[in-house]
Amino acid sequence: MQLDVNRQNGVIIIRPHLRRIDASVATEFKSKVIDLIAAGDEKIVINLSDVDFIDSSGLGVLVLLLRKLGPDGKIRLCKVNESVRSIFELTRLDEVFDIHKTVEGAVEALLAS
Repeated sequence: MQLDVNRQNGVIIIRPHLRRIDASVATEFKSKVIDLIAAGDEKIVINLSDVDFIDSSGLGVLVLLLRKLGPDGKIRLCKVNESVRSIFELTRLDEVFDIHKTVEGAVEALLAS
């Protein structure tokens, strides 16, 4: 699994190069992001521009990462396509995760919070 990882103003930006975040990749994705959290990153933007599908395993990883960050950590999602966004809305996780249209908007929201 390939992840692009960039840092901007104290925010880590992660872009998984995956079409699907499902049970087949969820464990590896979780492990890689937890390694970044363990290195001290507490503000994370996840760019889902390449993702066409996410299942309950993928959603579970995102919730686990949010918990792993603790009260000081924050995750913002961006570039979520309509089919993936509908899954967030159906599960009401759009009320848990702030979803932004652009990477820049997500970074700005994190820096302002």
